[in-house]
Amino acid sequence: MAKKSKRSMKPAKKSSRPRPVAKKAAKKTARKMAPRKVSAIPKGFHTVTPHLVCRNAAGAIEFYRKAFGARELSRMPMPGGGIAHAEMQIGDSRLMLADEMPQMDATAPETIGGSAVHIFLYVPNVDAVFSRAVSAGAKATMPPQDMFWGDRYAKLTDPFGHKWSMATHIEDMSVKEMMRRGDEAFKQGAGAD
Repeated sequence: MAKKSKRSMKPAKKSSRPRPVAKKAAKKTARKMAPRKVSAIPKGFHTVTPHLVCRNAAGAIEFYRKAFGARELSRMPMPGGGIAHAEMQIGDSRLMLADEMPQMDATAPETIGGSAVHIFLYVPNVDAVFSRAVSAGAKATMPPQDMFWGDRYAKLTDPFGHKWSMATHIEDMSVKEMMRRGDEAFKQGAGAD
């Protein structure tokens, strides 16, 4: 008769440690159930994002589409009409906007008598964008002109009271040269912005 090995005669001990396969499966399940790490800045946004309040946000969306080639990304309507929140893309940057809600301290420039803020756009052709914006209904406040700091620069006010500055960069220069040119321009009575 063949001898049985000692190993096969002893009952298997129960281990309190999980087997390697079970351990891997448990880790995989835990990863699936764990909350995903969320980026502090959502994809597509930069650190600073303008948020405009308008009396007619739907009209503003249409104007920004025509004037600046903006693309509407989302729109959240309010009960009874109006826009609680919308997002648009101009070039590589996002813009948020909403209808005026005085109860939330969100007032349009028309309500407060204007805006002290200018939204600045760098564009490939400032003359073309300026012309398109004026044709779409913007008020020209400064036509495009070459400036001492190396930009071709213009300003306008949109039909909703928001001020826009725009430029095409046309010349690189050192800070020292920019300061020299700035001193000359200020002596001749020119302002920066």
